[in-house]
Formats: sequence, structure tokens, C-alpha cells
Amino acid sequence: MSKVEFKMPRLGESITEAAIITWFKNVGDTIEEDEMLLEVATDKVDSEVPSNVSGVIEEILYDANDVIKIGATIAIINADSQASSAKKQTENKTEQKKAEKPKASKRPKPNPVASAEQFSVSNSNAFFSPLIIKIAKEHHISFEELARIPATGHEGRLRKSDVFQYIEDGRPYKFAQPVVQKDPTAYRIPQLTFDKGKGKVVEMDRMRQMIADHMVYSKHTSPHVTAYVEADLTNMVNWRNANKVAFQEKHGERLTFTPLFVEAVAKAVKDFPNINASVDGKNIIVKADVNIGMATALPSGNLIVPVVRNADTKDLKTLAANVNELANKARENNLKADDIQGSTFTISNVGTFGSVMGTPIINQPEVAILALGIIKKRPEVITTEKGDEIAIRSMMYLSLSFDHRVVDGFLGGSFVRRVADYFEQFDVDRKI
Repeated sequence: MSKVEFKMPRLGESITEAAIITWFKNVGDTIEEDEMLLEVATDKVDSEVPSNVSGVIEEILYDANDVIKIGATIAIINADSQASSAKKQTENKTEQKKAEKPKASKRPKPNPVASAEQFSVSNSNAFFSPLIIKIAKEHHISFEELARIPATGHEGRLRKSDVFQYIEDGRPYKFAQPVVQKDPTAYRIPQLTFDKGKGKVVEMDRMRQMIADHMVYSKHTSPHVTAYVEADLTNMVNWRNANKVAFQEKHGERLTFTPLFVEAVAKAVKDFPNINASVDGKNIIVKADVNIGMATALPSGNLIVPVVRNADTKDLKTLAANVNELANKARENNLKADDIQGSTFTISNVGTFGSVMGTPIINQPEVAILALGIIKKRPEVITTEKGDEIAIRSMMYLSLSFDHRVVDGFLGGSFVRRVADYFEQFDVDRKI
């Protein structure tokens, strides 16, 4: 017999774990190669995962809602057998339960009678994942109490099983207080009660909850600073309007402003590579690839960021094809995990909603995000051969939010100004 360990597949460049939504097969079921085995979720997208072999499901090692590391074995498939008895199913489930129990017993259990004098916070600086925070909210566990739970995850990270084990132990640290002296100058979130009013209650869907967690995490992690500039897009607007029909006839692609924006931003990123980075503890990782994310609204109203990869190496025809393909996939709810992973810098065209400008929240783990406002015709003073004159120009506000831990005002301001310069210096004689 050939038993195959089915592992959680790689779902994207920066994805390290995924949550199981549902299993399409049960223990004892027959499955064909490339037939869908389960559905999983990351913080960005849901994906159906196919089996890589044909056979019979012998073991399922995790349940729905469990969060699994990429590469971990999640099921055992007997690639030789074509049938499985009910007895075998029962034995497998019994063995699985037996195998799970020793794992729980190995966890470091807190002392139920621990006092404030015995207690010390071991993971008070730990990052709590959105899943851990969700569980804590459901059981009314504060962040202070979370910090007291013994963590068994990698680098002291608190795992879902740690929290459930702590709850099963009766939450012994619920009322314990750390002995460290509190800093009287430290800011503490006031515990206020608000009248939230009455009306229709709409429960957040799973993607909206993930977006909310991601935004709160970004604001908590990165000290946001926003720089603004104004750009004259008259040349770009006139060229695009004059060439959009011919461009589509020649290349078979719609010519929107987005590929023109992506092209200019990619050029500016090459000029200022430190804006194309992420933070890893005390290190700055300057990315070699220039992958431009485009914040896009789904039909549901939720936000997603499909990625134009290696944008600095592509001509306008290819950029237009990439942008159109990703936009169509977004409208049809057909984006895959690879379509939304690996961005190194993000743009958000808030002008499509009629906004004059925006103050975008950084798409972690990036260090900056650029918002592009509406293109609006306004009377402007321009310098000509005759001197200063008033003319009708197509103007846009650009706003760059950046992480002030690693991007200072000079870099942020210079970068957004360079993007505006590329917009303004657009070649009106450019060939399609």
C-alpha cells in the first residue's frame, strides 16, 4: 500500500498559514487526482485545493476552522486502495483522537492557584493573530490576560490550541495582576461606554472581518505620515483620449488610466528603491521585484489588492493586458491566491469614487501606499512664452501615506513628487 501525506499547499508568496473552511471529502471517501479535496482561507482570498493523487481518504488530521502552517500534513490518502470499510473509518478516527490527546497533555499548564506575586508576563510583546483576537473576544479575554497564557508556537507565538487549553484549565490568570510597576505616563485606552444606537444589525462577513483586522493592525504597527502633491495631467489625459480607440484596435486591450499610472509609479520606485520595502524586526528588506498592487473594490463592497508583477519590466501593452485581466477577475469574483500575493507597493485610485484625495492605510507589510484623486479640470496659472496665463488644466492630487519608522519625510516627499513629475512630463508624441 502507498500512503501519501497530503500537505497544506503553498497559497502565495507571503502566506505562512491558512484556515480550513470545509472538507469536500470524508474519511473513507474515494477521490480522484485533481478533484477538489477542501476549501481553505487566507487573510485575502478563499481557495479550493485539489488532491494531487487518486485514492481513498484514510485520515483527516484537522477540522474546519483550524489554522494550519503551509507545508503541514493535513490528510493521509491511501493511493492504492479503492475502497474503505466503515470499520477502518472508525479505527482511523479513534487513532486520531488518541494521537491528539498526548499533544494537549504536553502543553505547559499554568498553576491554577497562581497569585500576582508568582506571575510574570512571558509574551506581553507578542503579536496576536486575528484568529486569536476573535477567540478572545468571544470568551471576553482581555489582551492583558492573553499575554499571560503560556505560548507554544514558533518564537513564542500564541496558538489557538494554547487559548483553548487555557480556557479548559479554568482561566487561572483571569484575575492575576503583573507585579511590574505601570508607567504613569503611558497611554492607556479608556474603557468608555457608548450609545451605539438602534437599527438594522448587519453581521460582518469573514472577508470584512479580515479587512478590519488588517487595517487596525496596520495603524497600530506603522506610524502613518501622509504627504500631498498636485500634478497637471493635461498631457496624459489628452494623449489617452486621442489614442484609446487606436490602442484597442491595434492591441485588443482597453486603455484606461490605470496602466499609465502603474507605469509611472514603477519608474519612480526604481528611482527610490527604499520605498519598495518591508520591515522585519530591526531589519529593512528592500525588495528586488517591483510588484504594484491595485486596491480594487469587489462587487460585495469589500476591498482586495490584485498585483501587477514586475511592472518595471513591462511595456504599456502588457501592463494594460495585466490590469484589464485582474480587473475582470475582480468583477467576476474569480481572483486566485497568486493574483493577490507578493505586492511590494500599492496604489489606490480613490478618484474612481469621485474623491478629491485620500489618506490611505498602508497595505502591510509594505512601507507606503499612494492614493490618486479624481482628475478634475480647473483654471490654473501656467507660464508660457507670453508670460503667466490662466488656462484650463486637468489636475490631480496625489497623497502618499508612509511608515515613518523607516521612511522619512525627504524620501516620502521626493518619491511622491517624482511620480507627479512623470505624470506631468508625459510625452504627447508617444507612439502606441
